[in-house]
Amino acid sequence: MQQARSFIHTPSIKSTSTYSRAVSSAITPYRTASTSSRHNNVAKIWNSRNTDLTVRHSSAGFVQQHLRNITMASATSVYEFEPLNKKGEPVPLSDYRGKVILIVNTASKCGFTPQYEGLEKLYKSVKEKHGDDFVILGFPCNQFGGQEPGSDEDIQQFCQINYGVSFPIMGKTDVNGDKASPLFEWLKKEKPGILGIQRVKWNFEKWLIGRDGKVKQRWASTTKPESLEEPVLEALAETKSEL
Repeated sequence: MQQARSFIHTPSIKSTSTYSRAVSSAITPYRTASTSSRHNNVAKIWNSRNTDLTVRHSSAGFVQQHLRNITMASATSVYEFEPLNKKGEPVPLSDYRGKVILIVNTASKCGFTPQYEGLEKLYKSVKEKHGDDFVILGFPCNQFGGQEPGSDEDIQQFCQINYGVSFPIMGKTDVNGDKASPLFEWLKKEKPGILGIQRVKWNFEKWLIGRDGKVKQRWASTTKPESLEEPVLEALAETKSEL
């Protein structure tokens, strides 16, 4: 609660419990709202509440953190997240309901960057057998050695020109730290690394999402995409009627 006080001036609130009730009152009606609507209405949430709080500009980040924690705590599948695409627009992952998804954090100047070629081969090979029931989603990230410094447009061009990538490449994304995407926070929680560490270690880690929207497996950067066809096909073998 000390951190909250550094963001918000509360001249008329006498106790921590009163403050907590005020925060809860402001956030509760928005727990079931979509991710995009939550973020777009942060200022409205606070300004419309008669909590006798004077909210400073920096309080928006405080509220967003609370909303992100709420999303994380309540999420039961990947379908509850809306990461941003290359244009900065939210993409509801519920659009992929019933499909098998391979999520990869990528980079253009990494020793593992040639894995784009293997990912594209995997994507095309599986699509030949199962059509649109399989998708790969690439999430460029600049958090590991600054190996993804370009703009979203630069990244798209690089992937298409050098590797002929045809699967979706999303917008640049943080996967660790205070600004980490809620999607990746959830992925790390569902499938932690060695010794239960909940962080991404490097570029080109991979998560396999089953038809039920839950994480089935996670692989390290060193795992080659070509070796993943068997587990992908096994996940696809689970018919929608079984879920």
